[in-house]
Amino acid sequence: MGVQSTFNGLEASERVWGLVPQLRFSYQAIAQLVGLTEAVGIIAASIIGQAIYQRFWLGGTFAIDVATGVGLMAALIHLSLARSAELYRLPQILDPTRNFTKVAMVWAFGLLVLTAILFLLKVGADLSRGSFLTFSIFELPLLLATRSMAAVVVRSKIASHSIAGRAAVVIGDVDELGQLNAANLLHQFGLKEVGRIVLDAADVADDARRLALEKAVNLARQSQAEEFVIAVGWSQTRLLGEISDALRNSPLPARLLPDRVVRAAIGGRRTDSSISSAITVEMQRAPMTVAERAAKRFVDVTLASVAIFMLLPVFAVTALAIRLDTEGPIIFRQRRNGFDQRQFSIYKFRTMRVLEDGQKITQARRQDPRVTRVGRLLRRASIDELPQLFNVLKGNMSLVGPRPHALAHDDQYKSLIETYCFRHHVKPGITGWAQINGLRGETAYLERMQRRVEFDIWYINNWSLWLDVFILLKTAFEVLKQEAY
Repeated sequence: MGVQSTFNGLEASERVWGLVPQLRFSYQAIAQLVGLTEAVGIIAASIIGQAIYQRFWLGGTFAIDVATGVGLMAALIHLSLARSAELYRLPQILDPTRNFTKVAMVWAFGLLVLTAILFLLKVGADLSRGSFLTFSIFELPLLLATRSMAAVVVRSKIASHSIAGRAAVVIGDVDELGQLNAANLLHQFGLKEVGRIVLDAADVADDARRLALEKAVNLARQSQAEEFVIAVGWSQTRLLGEISDALRNSPLPARLLPDRVVRAAIGGRRTDSSISSAITVEMQRAPMTVAERAAKRFVDVTLASVAIFMLLPVFAVTALAIRLDTEGPIIFRQRRNGFDQRQFSIYKFRTMRVLEDGQKITQARRQDPRVTRVGRLLRRASIDELPQLFNVLKGNMSLVGPRPHALAHDDQYKSLIETYCFRHHVKPGITGWAQINGLRGETAYLERMQRRVEFDIWYINNWSLWLDVFILLKTAFEVLKQEAY
C-alpha cells in the first residue's frame, strides 16, 4: 500500500468562481490565515449574537465593548484548543467534513472554558444568558462554514500552484520514491520538491551511492533548498548510515519519512494518513532556528556598523601605512568557504608580500619573512582582520563563528578530520570559541586543527547570543596578549 495523492480532481474551475485573487501563500501561512479568519468570525458572532438578542429580541441596547471582549476571549480559547487538536494542518483543512465532529467538540469544550472564565471574572452581570446562548448558536455554524470555505479556497490555490512549500531535496530508494510525489510532499509535509536523488539500495558499489549523495548536497546548495527528505525503508540501516554521514556536509535539516511498513501499521488503508506525517524522524537538525538566525544577524549588522563608523580613522591610517611601506593592494582578498561551503572573498589589510589564493597556500608562521614591517604590527594587534567587518555587513560572515580557512586547507583537512565539515553549518566569524581558548594562528600539527574543530563544533551545538557576547568581550583581552604573527 502506498500513499496516494489527495489532490486529484483539483481543477481551475474550483477557484471560488473566479473570485479568489491569484496570490501566493506559503504552506506555513495557510494555518495562520485560517485561524485568523475563524477568530474574526467568532468575534463577529459574539457581536451579532448579542445585538440580535438585546436589540431585536428585547428591544433594548447592548454593550459592544463587552460583546467584543467576550468574542476575543472565545477566539483565543478556540485557537488554542484547535491548534492542540491539529485542526490547522493542511489535511484537516482540505477535508472539513471528516473533521466536523472534532470542530464541534472543540467548540463545546471552548464554551465550557469560556463559561468558567466569565464566572470567575464576574462578567455575568453585563452578559445575559440569552445573549451568551445566541452567540453560542451562531458560533458553531459559522466555524463550520469558515472551514468549508477555507477548503474550497485552499484547493483552488493548490490547483493554480499558488501554495509555496519549503524547498526540499528528496533522497530515497526506488520503492519508496515510487509512492511519493509532489502532491504528497506538499499535502502532508508542506514541502516543495526541488530535486530528487534515487539510490539503488541493492547496489554494492559504494562509490556510486557516495557520488549520488554528493550530488544531493550540491543540488541542495545550488537550489537553495531548506531541508532534505529521506524516503527509504527503515530496515536499511546501512543505507541510512551512509545518507546520514553524507548529509553532515550540509547544514540543512533532514527528515526521515515513514516507510510503507510503518504507514500500513499506523494508517491502515487510509491514504491520507495525518499520523504518518507526524512521526517523521529528525536525522539532522539545523544548528539554529529562523528566529535565532534573525537575532544573530541583527546583532551582527548593528555592531559591525557601529564598529566601522568608530574605526574609520584606524582604517584611514592603516591604508596609508600599507601604501607607504610596500607596493601592492591595500586590501588582500582570498577565497574562503562560508556557510554551507559557499565560496566568498574574505577581506584583510595586506600584511604580506605575497597574495596566495590557489591550491597551495603556506600558513603564516612566527618570524615569517613574507610579512612586511607594517604587516607585522597589524597582525600583532589583529588590525589586519578589521576589513572583515564589511564581510559581516555583506552577510558572508558573522562577528562570531568558526574561523574560515583557505580553500586549499579546507580540502586538506576535510579528508583528514571526519567532523571538519560541521564547521560550515554556521557562518564563519571574525573571532570564535576556539580563538579565545588559545587556538589562534598556525595549525602546524593535525592534532591542533582537530582541537580547533572540537571547539568550533561545541560552539555550534551550544550557541546563544550570550555566548557570542562573552566571546566578543574575551576576544578584546586575547588581542592584548599579542599572540598573533
